[in-house]
Amino acid sequence: MLPKFSVIIPVKPGGEVRALAGIAQATYPPELFEVLVAHGCQPSVQRNTAAREARGDILYFLDDDSSVAPDFLERAAGHYREQNVTAVGGPSLTPATDSTMQRAIGIAFSSAVGGGGVRNRYRKFGAARYSSDSELILCNLSFRREIFLEHEGLDERLYPNEENELMDRLQQEGHLLVHDPDLAVTRSQRRTYRAYVKQMYGYGRGRGEQTLIAGTLKPITLAPSLFLIYALLVPFLGVPLLTLPLLAYLAIVVLASLQGSLVGKDAALFPWLLLVYPTLHLVYGAGVIRGLIRPRYRGGKQTHWDVEVRRVKTFSTVELS
Repeated sequence: MLPKFSVIIPVKPGGEVRALAGIAQATYPPELFEVLVAHGCQPSVQRNTAAREARGDILYFLDDDSSVAPDFLERAAGHYREQNVTAVGGPSLTPATDSTMQRAIGIAFSSAVGGGGVRNRYRKFGAARYSSDSELILCNLSFRREIFLEHEGLDERLYPNEENELMDRLQQEGHLLVHDPDLAVTRSQRRTYRAYVKQMYGYGRGRGEQTLIAGTLKPITLAPSLFLIYALLVPFLGVPLLTLPLLAYLAIVVLASLQGSLVGKDAALFPWLLLVYPTLHLVYGAGVIRGLIRPRYRGGKQTHWDVEVRRVKTFSTVELS
């Protein structure tokens, strides 16, 4: 028997929900899925609030600009036939119609030099497999509703990295997570360089805060921060030998940028990649330091803004608005 899905989309007040256009083309039986749009200013709270109001067996979280394939619910449902599977998701791909800068960001995210161990969140690679939070991303991620609620959903102190914290807990208890490269959505990257810098800083800060909440430190988490400190100090140390790692890094960035422009078949990508790669590493590293030293959730009692959940499609209707 096919499961019922509750598709949940958080959006800022007055924001456009472009994801609805793709969902309207879904080939899953319309009586077996509903769509809830949660309006508010705190995505973790919005998702949790909508999850409590959802009526489906599976919660499928999308971002307001996630563009899905028509068969996305069928693909996800197939993986949930295995009872130990608790979460299923796929990558977020950069559309070819994005600007040169946006495509450069997408190339960096999906590369070994930029995305590293999490690059499969941003590319289609391999076959469906058991995985971890390193390959799963919340703009395209589903959970069994019963287990999601049993674990009190997403930690509302975190944004971003709230899904990573939850998936870590689930895996520690023996639950299985599935990454399906064919269960992909497309989403545009940040439109401006300033927005990209803010994104990288936020990602790093969220990772630092998640590390404190989890109480365990993965060595790779500190790598960008240590490199940032090294890069800031090395000009003042007056030891030429110590500049060799920095020169090696710059050479790697140049080679990765050249490769990325060749893969993207656009020479205009090269200068953007020369900027995007160092920004990714250094700004992310700064964010991790900030998250570890001054986590937002320790700043006092958290303020919860109002969340309004609207059902734009019920199990008995096919209209979306």
